[in-house]
Amino acid sequence: MTALQHPDAIRHFQSLCDACQELAHRFHTPAELRLYADGYLHALRRTAVLDPLSQRRLEELIDRWIQDPSSFVGPDGDPRALFEPNAGRY
Repeated sequence: MTALQHPDAIRHFQSLCDACQELAHRFHTPAELRLYADGYLHALRRTAVLDPLSQRRLEELIDRWIQDPSSFVGPDGDPRALFEPNAGRY
């Protein structure tokens, strides 16, 4: 497992996770979250804020985090509640 060591990489990971959680709560799809994360990571790459190793580790961690269904679980424990506006409602 690749761990983030650089304090700025950790802050960017937290910021990106928070933003994706907010987007998920507004019913954005996993594909849309992926696009958002790709844009965020691309901007970091272009500005060279992080050294290449920290950038690569951050990208790998974000890839795993977005693909993990447990990263996005609704308040009732059902991830569908985040991505489907009417899931779990009667």
